[in-house]
Amino acid sequence: MSHPIYPCLWFDGKAKEAADFYCSVFSGTKITSENPLVVTLDAAGQKFMLLNGGPFFTLNPAISFYVVCETTDEIDRTWEKLSDGGFALMPLDTWPWNPKYGWVQDKFGVSWQLSLGKLENVAQKFIPCLMFTQQFAGRAESAIQFYTSVFAGSSVFGILKYTADDPDVEGTVKHAQFTLGKQVFMAMDSSLSHQFCFNEAVSLVQECDTQDEIDYYWEKLSAVPEAEQCGWLKDQFGVSWQVVPKILEELMNDPSRSQRVMNAFMQMKMFDIAKLLEA
Repeated sequence: MSHPIYPCLWFDGKAKEAADFYCSVFSGTKITSENPLVVTLDAAGQKFMLLNGGPFFTLNPAISFYVVCETTDEIDRTWEKLSDGGFALMPLDTWPWNPKYGWVQDKFGVSWQLSLGKLENVAQKFIPCLMFTQQFAGRAESAIQFYTSVFAGSSVFGILKYTADDPDVEGTVKHAQFTLGKQVFMAMDSSLSHQFCFNEAVSLVQECDTQDEIDYYWEKLSAVPEAEQCGWLKDQFGVSWQVVPKILEELMNDPSRSQRVMNAFMQMKMFDIAKLLEA
């Protein structure tokens, strides 16, 4: 069974505060589980993990979340809430590609692209968007080809490339939409002098039922051995992933064994399900 990929957002002790905030911003969003380390949300069917990871990594716009708003009232209301204490990366305005669009970084550092449109046209309320910058600029198309080869049932909807008239490198990806399994993702290249790139502050989580699945994704995705720790890895494009057993959340939410389980996986790079169950 293939489980949906979901994002993990890294916070310095403010995961629960952020979770409550997003529940107030996005209608119907609810907390589905929580412990001192992790809070999980359901937002229109999209799972988000919010992690109290400490001060080591800082959120940035390299991975943002494209949000489809179906009315002007919804987009205005959402923009106002996300902008409070945050700042606009692109103002909420009329753009050549959309009658109302804006890109905002909220007070916790998470980046959101709000777009007026119909949910039926994209089939997903929240879409992770990967922006390839710095040494990875120009590699978005290669990344899409790689990811869609790793995850079964994937497809590419379309890739729009920069032309000679655009303010970026001709032939690289201006905007792309693809699926990993049944989930929609977006990607773009930007060769501008951004001061940010992919890091562990936003990682993509793939849950697995079996050790064979963990072994498969680990072998396919991991490209930076020194980044391997506690189920985390980094791929050849700099994107961080977590390959975790589905049962981990249940084990961590059991007060009688959560500390032993945590002690066990802190010693691991790739997760070993049998050893977690023995803890």
